[in-house]
Amino acid sequence: MNDSTARGPMGPSSDSQPDPRHVTPLSAPPADLTQARSSADSLSFVMDVPVEVTIELGRKTAKIGEVLRLGPGSILELSKANGEPLDVYVNNRLIARGEAVVVGERYGIRLTEVLVGDERGGRGSKE
Repeated sequence: MNDSTARGPMGPSSDSQPDPRHVTPLSAPPADLTQARSSADSLSFVMDVPVEVTIELGRKTAKIGEVLRLGPGSILELSKANGEPLDVYVNNRLIARGEAVVVGERYGIRLTEVLVGDERGGRGSKE
């Protein structure tokens, strides 16, 4: 048997099927790197992607019995103190902190701090 004979995983193959592990490289025209770089520089292609924005006023861990006793007029004390900044999450990632404001008849948040790099963490990284 010569080198052109197909070989299976256990040695020479009795049939003349090519080895399925053999890879033939494809040829492609050269990429236009100038166009790719200009697209990467612009974020316009992601500006319409929807994300979930969550403002966290505080948290509370409660026993099931406490939750079952809740009703109209019940008060749940949260982990944040009055005046403490609220956390702003985008897709469960902490990105900023701010203070509650009233805009007309709706609540809003005024950002006081935008977090970058290592300051950001997922939910639960800061309690």
